Amino acid sequence: MAALPRLVCASSVVLVVWAGFCSAVCVEVPSETEAVQGTHMKLLCISCMKREEVTASTVVEWFYRPNGGKDEPIYEYRKRNHEFPSRFSGRLQWNGSKDMQDVSITVLNVTLNDSGIYTCNITREFEFEIHRPLFTSSRLIHLTVVEEAGEDFTSVISEIMMYILLVFLTLWLLIEMVYCYRKVSKAEEAAQENATDYLAIPSENKENCAVPVEE
Repeated sequence: MAALPRLVCASSVVLVVWAGFCSAVCVEVPSETEAVQGTHMKLLCISCMKREEVTASTVVEWFYRPNGGKDEPIYEYRKRNHEFPSRFSGRLQWNGSKDMQDVSITVLNVTLNDSGIYTCNITREFEFEIHRPLFTSSRLIHLTVVEEAGEDFTSVISEIMMYILLVFLTLWLLIEMVYCYRKVSKAEEAAQENATDYLAIPSENKENCAVPVEE
């Protein structure tokens, strides 16, 4: 009987370590919340789940709620893809991964009427030998569709900084060229003056300018 508490304790430690490992390697990226009319919009839904050696069955349900309306089912994945009749009929595309970590969908050719709240519900049933735990999670995406893409403030700042850097580099290059030109000109003038002074010295004086050699 004393071995049973030890086994339970060891099992608990293993489960805690396993859960910590899974949560440490899982990264949930939020979906974008603005789309431009006429483009394709991926509704990103990433859910942490099992390690590779643990099997699980996954059911994914997507709902759409217009502003001031109620949730209506638009898409479902239950071993196969199923699109419900709705305003999105023919415009939904499954973008989930094989391991079911990514259960995203894409709305094709979005319209202004597609603005609203999208809900991604994930239900997983893990298949252990002695039990089959069931876990559920949900993600909300508040999507706004606009007629034209607004200029991103960060991109504007980046462009301004790029132009400032180009102007600075151009000025620095011009300054370096002028400095080098003046330096070369002074060296040439000095060499020309020395040559002129040497030519102006009489021949007899040139002989006296020879360096004496010590015996």
